[in-house]
Amino acid sequence: MTPLLTVNLLRVLFVTFCAAIGAIASSELQGGMWPGVVIGLLLGLVVVLIDRLLKGFSLRAFSSATFGLLLGWVFAKLLSASQILIYLPPTTQWAIGLVVYCTLGYLGMMLAMRSNRDEFSLIIPYVRFARETTQHEPLVLDTNVIIDGRIAELCATGFLSRSLIVPRVVLGELQALADSRDPTKRERGRRGLEILNDLQRSRDVELTIHESSDDVDLGVDARLVRTAKVLQASLLTNDQALCQVARLQQVPALNLSDLSRALRPVFVVGDEIELALLKEGREQHQAVGYLPDGTMIVVNHARPHLGKTATVIVSSALQTTAGRLIFAELKDGAKVS
Repeated sequence: MTPLLTVNLLRVLFVTFCAAIGAIASSELQGGMWPGVVIGLLLGLVVVLIDRLLKGFSLRAFSSATFGLLLGWVFAKLLSASQILIYLPPTTQWAIGLVVYCTLGYLGMMLAMRSNRDEFSLIIPYVRFARETTQHEPLVLDTNVIIDGRIAELCATGFLSRSLIVPRVVLGELQALADSRDPTKRERGRRGLEILNDLQRSRDVELTIHESSDDVDLGVDARLVRTAKVLQASLLTNDQALCQVARLQQVPALNLSDLSRALRPVFVVGDEIELALLKEGREQHQAVGYLPDGTMIVVNHARPHLGKTATVIVSSALQTTAGRLIFAELKDGAKVS
């Protein structure tokens, strides 16, 4: 069952419950239970409408609004206690007091909701509102980076000790892929679920499935960015476009492909490499081999040794638009197998 269907089902059950309560409450009245059913339905629909209007209103915003409202009422109370309205009629005093409470309460809510946590320290000296965190902020994983599988290997090495968060929408996307009729998609989905199971059994990281249903109308990428923003986490992906979108919204984003490129071995002139010579080069005497990361190595005077493994010595390196290109020579006296 999708999150959107679950939310709508809960709303229907709530409205039905309100109608039933209204029927029970009015069953003893002269008009019968139907007026109560109608009133219960209307109240239930009003609550659902308010729920829809508050769709983008988070618990953090509610806390800020409550704090601002209380602060505004404190100032209104102090103003009312100043006796500046003592010479006015009681009805006028009550009306002006109501306006003062509403105005300062409204202004307090608006200012609090527009402020960040650091600005609260200006209102309450020596107090800062901050969540308790672990040593590192958590990572929100997207679908592609889970299917990629390198995240599990990275966690197994011990270099990654953060808590990992998988939004429910990502888990649903993996399940949909695993149930697909397309063999390729089905294999990708099953691989992603296996990776999640491995991460859940790992003692090196803490994996959490995040439940969120307040943004069901957004796309998957938008929900990922929103989840990372709400949880004050970093987004881990290998999608460069998603990475840029997240950073535009002030959400820290890490690209696993950037890490992979940064960890590529760097070869300097004189380094020795065991290389399988796989194909011919552009020149008649050249042979070509590849490193595990896909870097191409052109070996001079190695054409006779095609299909064999040889020890080569790096002679130069060239950075091209397609990546690195390394030139090498056969090591003198080395055994070719």
